[in-house]
Amino acid sequence: MGDEAVVIGAGLAGCEAAWQIARRGHHVRLFEMRPENPTPAHQTDRLAELVCSNSLKSDRMGTAPGLFKEELGEMGSMILACARRAAVPAGQALAVDRGRFSDAVESAISSLPEIQLVRSEVTDIPESGVVVVATGPLTSAPLLNSLHTFVGSPDRLFFFDAISPIVSADSIDMESCFAAGRYGRGEDHYLNCPIDPERYALFHEGLLSAERAPIKDFERKKLFEACLPIEELAARGERTMLFGPFKPVGLIDPKTAKRPFGVLQLRRENTAGDMYNLVGCQTRLTYPEQRRVFRMIPALENAEFLRLGSMHRNAYVDSPRLLTAGLEYRDRKGLFLAGQITGCEGYTEAAGTGLLAGLGAAARLERREPAVPPEETLLGSLTRYLSNPMVDPFQPMNVNFGLLAPPEGRVRRKRERHLAMCERSMEALRRWMTVETSSFGS
Repeated sequence: MGDEAVVIGAGLAGCEAAWQIARRGHHVRLFEMRPENPTPAHQTDRLAELVCSNSLKSDRMGTAPGLFKEELGEMGSMILACARRAAVPAGQALAVDRGRFSDAVESAISSLPEIQLVRSEVTDIPESGVVVVATGPLTSAPLLNSLHTFVGSPDRLFFFDAISPIVSADSIDMESCFAAGRYGRGEDHYLNCPIDPERYALFHEGLLSAERAPIKDFERKKLFEACLPIEELAARGERTMLFGPFKPVGLIDPKTAKRPFGVLQLRRENTAGDMYNLVGCQTRLTYPEQRRVFRMIPALENAEFLRLGSMHRNAYVDSPRLLTAGLEYRDRKGLFLAGQITGCEGYTEAAGTGLLAGLGAAARLERREPAVPPEETLLGSLTRYLSNPMVDPFQPMNVNFGLLAPPEGRVRRKRERHLAMCERSMEALRRWMTVETSSFGS
């Protein structure tokens, strides 16, 4: 298969895959179509640009995202290391300054002479050789057409995703909000915008009556349940948002010493702290309607919107019918898929699948069989889900404890069960890495 790998797509998955292959001594051509061919959602031509949120979710052990980061850190994830270098305060979550994060990734990629970055669109999957397709949810139409050769039916090739608005910090009414994390965790890392029942009712009605960007009726069923537009949540009932992006649980307004009726949280978007993301407010409202409706929230009455929310198509393939647990195409050795094109959902999940595809690509270059982490790990269980032919219908998946078998014995408390699963996962991962000396060294 030669000593060169081709990686298509320089997002989180592609950069992680390329870095893992190159640091094992193999040459990599890393293709990125931007700026030659921009996408509807990207704002720049930077590597590993974070399109939606700037949060990589919880960093706390005892949570599934926290455990997954521990696994990736143990396996030497470049993306995770860059995220930690670009971190901004976010309580017990890992959130990053997007610009600094892209800088760190670009620095890591450019530090390896084995990686050749090619700014050009790939329209067809190479017919031979070791290839990692990591084009993400915004795969270009020509390459998507090329994927049809491998996918067959296009019925499950896409769902729709949405991103949240970002506002300027100096346009937020600080007198109408308070800094705090839930249950006192990360006190000044979030701004909380309380809303009373009357304002909430007006906001709810505003969402229902607002004009939305066009979407075809048959595409409605393709919305990703874990990232629904806020107006879709509002349509499910007047109080639905109080159990989602407006939930007040764990927050006390210092002005009243009481829990508010509802709260919208704003998360710092960058190191300077002059930009804030409206947490959970992904939307497909038209731009004028976004300005009108979100300004119904007391603290945002004079908000300056630096980026408005939008909706975009996220492409993914029918992985359970196509891929092995090592993310290799079943009918062609040396062809790997990674990132959200596989149906995983989330930044760290994209990085994790990129890491595994990179290890598999390096193995093929070295004439070895790709290895898969044990099923006790979240990475191993996630890729087994993505490759399980019994999964039908197939829906995008984040890492979660439901992917893992419960711990042995009766552990009643949920947190104790989760901690036991974390301990078991890390022990299994370290044993596996010790055995897999060809991938991780002796």
